[in-house]
Amino acid sequence: MSVTLEPVKISDSEWEIMRVVWTLQAATAQEIVDVLSESKDWKPATIKTLLGRLVKKEALRTEQEGKKYIYHPNVSEAETVQSATENLFSHICAKRIGHTIGELIEQADLTNEDIAFIQQQLAEKQPVATIECNCIPGQCECKHHAS
Repeated sequence: MSVTLEPVKISDSEWEIMRVVWTLQAATAQEIVDVLSESKDWKPATIKTLLGRLVKKEALRTEQEGKKYIYHPNVSEAETVQSATENLFSHICAKRIGHTIGELIEQADLTNEDIAFIQQQLAEKQPVATIECNCIPGQCECKHHAS
């Protein structure tokens, strides 16, 4: 499904637009305005600006139908979530990723199915003996960087 080679980085506002397009699979600007007008106080021009940015970033592609443009996702929700996760993990010490995942689980509302899936992933995960800090000295409190 993905046309882009590089992960797409999108803003929080652009996420809102993408969630609508992912759900509808194809949408006009008016359909997106209709969905978001219930929860956001955005003018149609704001939404059209965000759509333009997403097209420029190649997260969306357009198809002209008469005078309207139909927006289609160029990247899947799963790919975009994966990219955002990798981006988050690139900003924290490698030694803290496990702790961060634990905190995310602690904060999330989870169904029995979610918990069973997480437990299955953990049961299948092969642990590593050690994790090396990947920070520049002074970016974390690892003893590795202490002088």
